Amino acid sequence: MMAERGIAVDHSTVHRWAIKLLPVLEKTFRRCKRPVGKNWRVDETYIKVKGKWTYLYRAVDKAGDTVDFLLRARRDKEAARRYFEKAIDQNGAPDTVTIDKSGANLAGLHAVNAEREVPIKIQQVKYLNNIVEVRHEVAYRSCSPFAQHRRSEPPVTR
Repeated sequence: MMAERGIAVDHSTVHRWAIKLLPVLEKTFRRCKRPVGKNWRVDETYIKVKGKWTYLYRAVDKAGDTVDFLLRARRDKEAARRYFEKAIDQNGAPDTVTIDKSGANLAGLHAVNAEREVPIKIQQVKYLNNIVEVRHEVAYRSCSPFAQHRRSEPPVTR
Protein backbone atom coordinates (compact mmCIF):
# COMPACT_ATOMS: atom_id res chain seq x y z
CA MET A 1 0.00 0.00 0.00
CA MET A 2 2.79 2.38 0.82
CA ALA A 3 4.59 1.66 -2.47
CA GLU A 4 1.41 2.48 -4.39
CA ARG A 5 1.53 5.94 -2.85
CA GLY A 6 5.20 6.43 -3.67
CA ILE A 7 6.52 5.92 -0.15
CA ALA A 8 9.49 3.59 0.27
CA VAL A 9 9.38 1.68 3.56
CA ASP A 10 11.91 -0.89 4.71
CA HIS A 11 10.62 -4.27 5.89
CA SER A 12 12.16 -3.73 9.33
CA THR A 13 10.03 -0.60 9.76
CA VAL A 14 6.89 -2.58 9.02
CA HIS A 15 8.05 -5.22 11.52
CA ARG A 16 8.50 -2.56 14.23
CA TRP A 17 5.01 -1.22 13.49
CA ALA A 18 3.58 -4.71 13.84
CA ILE A 19 5.33 -5.26 17.18
CA LYS A 20 4.03 -1.93 18.48
CA LEU A 21 0.45 -2.18 17.18
CA LEU A 22 -0.42 -5.86 17.64
CA PRO A 23 -0.92 -5.67 21.44
CA VAL A 24 -3.22 -2.67 20.96
CA LEU A 25 -5.23 -4.48 18.30
CA GLU A 26 -5.45 -7.64 20.41
CA LYS A 27 -6.81 -5.68 23.38
CA THR A 28 -9.39 -3.99 21.15
CA PHE A 29 -10.49 -7.27 19.56
CA ARG A 30 -10.80 -9.00 22.96
CA ARG A 31 -13.18 -6.25 24.14
CA CYS A 32 -15.40 -6.86 21.10
CA LYS A 33 -15.42 -10.65 21.54
CA ARG A 34 -18.71 -12.22 22.57
CA PRO A 35 -18.73 -13.66 26.09
CA VAL A 36 -18.37 -17.43 26.28
CA GLY A 37 -20.59 -19.84 28.18
CA LYS A 38 -19.89 -21.22 31.63
CA ASN A 39 -19.73 -24.89 30.58
CA TRP A 40 -16.61 -25.78 28.60
CA ARG A 41 -15.68 -28.93 26.71
CA VAL A 42 -11.92 -29.33 26.41
CA ASP A 43 -9.92 -31.66 24.20
CA GLU A 44 -6.48 -31.89 22.67
CA THR A 45 -5.36 -33.32 19.38
CA TYR A 46 -2.06 -33.90 17.61
CA ILE A 47 -1.54 -31.77 14.48
CA LYS A 48 1.36 -30.85 12.24
CA VAL A 49 2.30 -27.15 12.18
CA LYS A 50 5.11 -26.03 9.85
CA GLY A 51 6.40 -29.59 9.63
CA LYS A 52 6.45 -30.24 13.40
CA TRP A 53 3.91 -32.27 15.35
CA THR A 54 2.31 -30.31 18.20
CA TYR A 55 -0.64 -30.67 20.55
CA LEU A 56 -3.58 -28.36 19.96
CA TYR A 57 -5.56 -27.73 23.14
CA ARG A 58 -9.06 -26.39 22.41
CA ALA A 59 -12.14 -25.57 24.41
CA VAL A 60 -15.63 -24.82 23.17
CA ASP A 61 -18.61 -23.73 25.20
CA LYS A 62 -22.00 -25.41 25.22
CA ALA A 63 -23.09 -23.46 22.12
CA GLY A 64 -20.03 -24.65 20.17
CA ASP A 65 -18.18 -21.30 20.19
CA THR A 66 -14.42 -21.50 20.64
CA VAL A 67 -13.27 -20.39 24.08
CA ASP A 68 -9.52 -20.54 23.50
CA PHE A 69 -6.75 -22.65 22.02
CA LEU A 70 -3.07 -23.27 22.69
CA LEU A 71 -0.31 -25.09 20.80
CA ARG A 72 2.18 -27.00 22.96
CA ALA A 73 5.03 -29.38 22.20
CA ARG A 74 4.08 -31.74 25.04
CA ARG A 75 0.91 -33.23 26.43
CA ASP A 76 1.46 -33.19 30.17
CA LYS A 77 0.18 -31.66 33.39
CA GLU A 78 2.15 -28.44 32.91
CA ALA A 79 0.82 -27.88 29.38
CA ALA A 80 -2.76 -28.49 30.51
CA ARG A 81 -2.34 -26.21 33.54
CA ARG A 82 -0.90 -23.45 31.34
CA TYR A 83 -3.79 -23.80 28.90
CA PHE A 84 -6.46 -23.61 31.60
CA GLU A 85 -4.83 -20.59 33.26
CA LYS A 86 -4.65 -18.76 29.93
CA ALA A 87 -8.27 -19.53 29.06
CA ILE A 88 -9.52 -18.51 32.51
CA ASP A 89 -7.51 -15.27 32.49
CA GLN A 90 -8.93 -14.23 29.13
CA ASN A 91 -12.52 -15.51 29.44
CA GLY A 92 -13.33 -15.87 33.12
CA ALA A 93 -13.72 -19.08 35.07
CA PRO A 94 -16.21 -21.71 33.91
CA ASP A 95 -18.63 -23.48 36.22
CA THR A 96 -17.99 -26.89 34.66
CA VAL A 97 -15.25 -28.31 32.46
CA THR A 98 -15.91 -31.55 30.58
CA ILE A 99 -12.82 -33.51 29.57
CA ASP A 100 -12.21 -36.96 28.15
CA LYS A 101 -10.32 -39.60 30.11
CA SER A 102 -6.99 -37.77 29.67
CA GLY A 103 -4.92 -37.86 32.84
CA ALA A 104 -2.93 -34.75 31.87
CA ASN A 105 -6.06 -32.59 31.61
CA LEU A 106 -7.35 -33.91 34.93
CA ALA A 107 -4.03 -33.20 36.67
CA GLY A 108 -3.87 -29.72 35.11
CA LEU A 109 -7.39 -28.90 36.32
CA HIS A 110 -6.59 -30.17 39.82
CA ALA A 111 -3.52 -27.88 39.85
CA VAL A 112 -5.69 -24.91 38.82
CA ASN A 113 -8.37 -25.80 41.40
CA ALA A 114 -5.73 -25.98 44.16
CA GLU A 115 -5.06 -22.24 43.68
CA ARG A 116 -8.74 -21.19 43.53
CA GLU A 117 -11.22 -20.45 46.32
CA VAL A 118 -14.19 -21.77 44.32
CA PRO A 119 -13.13 -24.93 42.47
CA ILE A 120 -14.19 -25.66 38.92
CA LYS A 121 -16.43 -28.73 38.62
CA ILE A 122 -14.78 -31.44 36.52
CA GLN A 123 -16.70 -33.96 34.42
CA GLN A 124 -14.88 -36.84 32.77
CA VAL A 125 -17.29 -38.09 30.13
CA LYS A 126 -15.90 -39.44 26.89
CA TYR A 127 -18.82 -38.70 24.57
CA LEU A 128 -19.77 -35.20 25.74
CA ASN A 129 -16.61 -33.98 24.00
CA ASN A 130 -17.88 -34.99 20.56
CA ILE A 131 -18.65 -31.33 19.78
CA VAL A 132 -14.94 -30.56 20.17
CA GLU A 133 -13.89 -33.62 18.17
CA VAL A 134 -16.06 -32.52 15.25
CA ARG A 135 -14.47 -29.06 15.40
CA HIS A 136 -11.01 -30.66 15.14
CA GLU A 137 -12.04 -32.04 11.74
CA VAL A 138 -12.43 -28.47 10.48
CA ALA A 139 -8.81 -27.76 11.46
CA TYR A 140 -7.64 -30.94 9.72
CA ARG A 141 -9.52 -30.11 6.52
CA SER A 142 -8.15 -26.58 6.31
CA CYS A 143 -4.59 -27.94 6.59
CA SER A 144 -5.06 -30.55 3.88
CA PRO A 145 -3.26 -29.95 0.57
CA PHE A 146 -6.48 -30.77 -1.29
CA ALA A 147 -8.71 -28.55 0.88
CA GLN A 148 -9.21 -26.03 -1.92
CA HIS A 149 -10.61 -28.78 -4.19
CA ARG A 150 -13.41 -29.78 -1.83
CA ARG A 151 -16.88 -28.40 -2.36
CA SER A 152 -18.94 -27.00 0.47
CA GLU A 153 -22.15 -28.38 -1.03
CA PRO A 154 -22.76 -31.52 -3.09
CA PRO A 155 -22.76 -31.20 -6.88
CA VAL A 156 -26.11 -30.60 -8.55
CA THR A 157 -27.38 -33.44 -10.74
CA ARG A 158 -29.90 -32.88 -13.49
